[in-house]
Amino acid sequence: MAERPRLSADPRAAAARHPALFQRVTRARIATVLVIIAMLALFALGIVMLEFDARRFFQGLFRLGEFVVFMVPPSTGNWATFLIYLHALAETVAIALLGTLLAAVPAIVFGFLAAKNVVPQFLIHFLSRRVLDTVRGVDELIWALIWVNVVGLGPFAGILAVASANFGAFGKLFSEAIEAADPKPVEGVVSAGGGRLAAVRFGLWPQVAPVIASQVLYYFESNTRSATIIGIVGAGGIGLHLAEQIRTLEFQHVSALVLMILATVAVIDWLSTMLRFSIIGRRETVG
Repeated sequence: MAERPRLSADPRAAAARHPALFQRVTRARIATVLVIIAMLALFALGIVMLEFDARRFFQGLFRLGEFVVFMVPPSTGNWATFLIYLHALAETVAIALLGTLLAAVPAIVFGFLAAKNVVPQFLIHFLSRRVLDTVRGVDELIWALIWVNVVGLGPFAGILAVASANFGAFGKLFSEAIEAADPKPVEGVVSAGGGRLAAVRFGLWPQVAPVIASQVLYYFESNTRSATIIGIVGAGGIGLHLAEQIRTLEFQHVSALVLMILATVAVIDWLSTMLRFSIIGRRETVG
């Protein structure tokens, strides 16, 4: 049996063969060190400017522990109050669902317009991107305050706030998914005599549809939590009851509401995960 060649253990010989790997100081390492120093300096400046106080922080933790004691055991007082909270929770889920769907439909159109491999015209692509950036730059809570003043208090304002905030995010995510799609199916449809719409319908859409569906499901789960927050400013849902109980120091009711929200989010997360895996599995089977 032939003897296996032995690798040289001489570091000088290795350095002579690969000098770039043995340089102690390189531009990349200098840039990395400078970035780390800048981040540490920014962190220190933030602590000073925002008046971070360790003593106040630990005192706040102690007060938080007192609030937790007041929240035990969770209670809604009676069944009538529980049913009121349950109705408000269902309203919150409805706000999240309708707002997500209302944002996803137009975002699909803008996603195709903002994708370079679908619309090569620079002006259309640029304007579509800027519209999505503008809408996405406004926080969901700000949208809720705007719509509450436009259409009044209630769940309708919450639906519009969720839809407005998600529209920009969906458009960006959808356009990136479309741009990352494999161009070969599109080229196959075109080579077979299909037009641009046929190429999008039969070559591009089957690839991005599972990705879009997965993103919509994830945002529905996330929007259930967001709909609770926007309810505090009068956009309907269980957030209004949560803010009211906090103001009146009914901490047992607060803990009951928090547990109801957590249980609902957990159930939606479980259902969304099952649907996402079902979509991915169906996609792999078709592929």
